[in-house]
Amino acid sequence: MDKLTTLKSRYAAGRISRRGFMEGALALGMTVAGASAFTASVAAATPKRGGTFRLGLGGASTTDSLDPATFISTFTQIGLNFGIHNNLTEVTAEGDIVPELAESFEASPDAKTWTFKLRKGVEYHNGKSMVADDVIASIQHHRGEESKSAAKPLLKDIESITAPDKNTVIFKLANGNADFPFVMNDYHLPILPSNDGKIDWEAGVGAGGYILGKHDWGVRMELKRNPNYWKGDDRAHFDEAVLLGISDVAARHNALITGEVDAINRVDLKTAHLLARNPNVTIDDITGNQHYTMPMNTTLAPFDNNDVRLALKYAIDREALVKKILSGHGAPANDHPIGPGQRYFAKDLEQRAYDPDKAKHHLKKAGMENLKVDLHVANTAFAGAIDAAILYQAAAKGAGINLNVVREADDGYWVNVWMKKPWSMSYWGGRPTEDWMFTVGYAAGGAWNESFWSHDGFMKLLVEARAELDQAKRAEMYAEMQRLVRDEGGSVIPMYANNVDARSKKLAHAGKLGSNWELDGWKCLDRWWFA
Repeated sequence: MDKLTTLKSRYAAGRISRRGFMEGALALGMTVAGASAFTASVAAATPKRGGTFRLGLGGASTTDSLDPATFISTFTQIGLNFGIHNNLTEVTAEGDIVPELAESFEASPDAKTWTFKLRKGVEYHNGKSMVADDVIASIQHHRGEESKSAAKPLLKDIESITAPDKNTVIFKLANGNADFPFVMNDYHLPILPSNDGKIDWEAGVGAGGYILGKHDWGVRMELKRNPNYWKGDDRAHFDEAVLLGISDVAARHNALITGEVDAINRVDLKTAHLLARNPNVTIDDITGNQHYTMPMNTTLAPFDNNDVRLALKYAIDREALVKKILSGHGAPANDHPIGPGQRYFAKDLEQRAYDPDKAKHHLKKAGMENLKVDLHVANTAFAGAIDAAILYQAAAKGAGINLNVVREADDGYWVNVWMKKPWSMSYWGGRPTEDWMFTVGYAAGGAWNESFWSHDGFMKLLVEARAELDQAKRAEMYAEMQRLVRDEGGSVIPMYANNVDARSKKLAHAGKLGSNWELDGWKCLDRWWFA
């Protein structure tokens, strides 16, 4: 290591003063401008406490709730799950799974028994100390017969949850699950204080870095820093945070430009290059697992006919959508939900392309010369969803498909349209593992199986792959599952979309940004600060 590199390391570690660094750097031949720039970069990378962080979000809804079983919008995922709450585990910005409220976790050799040791000294906002009973009640909240939690399918293999002492929780599973610690990071599964075996979710109390204040669902949520946060000064650096629901993308842009907010999600991709010219704004363009879907209810005609589904899959021009809707900030998808960044992505699976002749072929096999069908859509499904539907409509005409675009209201879309209308639009941020994504969105009977698809062969593979410890065999199983969803599933999945957010240059963060969800893996409240 040369002398200048050593000097930089010592300054970054706080072992010498700025004056000492400047004198040493100049003596070693560094320019004044270069030395000053380096000290500024070190200062920006050092977390600082204080300030009110204002976040403008698309994806808020008036139907949001404090019940973690119902968390669905970015508003609740950032403000509640990763704001006022913590989970047993955390996904790092690098995509690794690490303990959070757990101090450690360990599996039996067959991955059927998982032992979580809990952190001692964790205190909820109401002063209660976290114990094993809280973990049990928090997970059981999603497992009851009446539960409609989207996490319920993830937990169905749990045979028992026991607590040999107040700091230990043991999960026994019916089948091995090598990814179980990832499951415990699901945003429906924060740990809440319990009483008599149940959680009081209506109190809005958690163990996270922020305490819930005034809130108006779909409009505004106010948070104050938890002075007794167990992570101390390492996380949750803002004194306060305000989340604002701003469904209109132009309004979000304007709010950031005028300084009404400090960061926004879901940048308008068509004008992202213009926003990037603003000297006070940073664009974060992150490749992750996000993808856009058009789920059909496969229990209803005509979508119960797989040839109709295949016709609709061949009738969409994916390349055109990536170019015109994503402005190149993404890639064509292949009618399955596993992204190219995931471990078992089936890269050898032939990419489906726009082919009106094949679409006509499958319509003919379904006994149809043409098809008329409604597609229900609102831009809250994803930015540019209406334009995407119109482009789809034009492409489908060449295949003899009359696609009627039904425009729905943004507010209430996720309650009144998604999974209610026979065919609609949706988006997924993806999931950290293949098993998680398939279990939540494609397992028969799952609360968020948005196409109501059921396939015996797929379900058999899902269980087998989850417990398989041979990585080569596991890869083969997941490749076959991707093929089954592509060729027989109930969703047109045309695009992988980058997470494109924007923030004030006053905001700083350490290292890379998480790619598992938008806004640094939904951890911006916990990980960011004002430089």
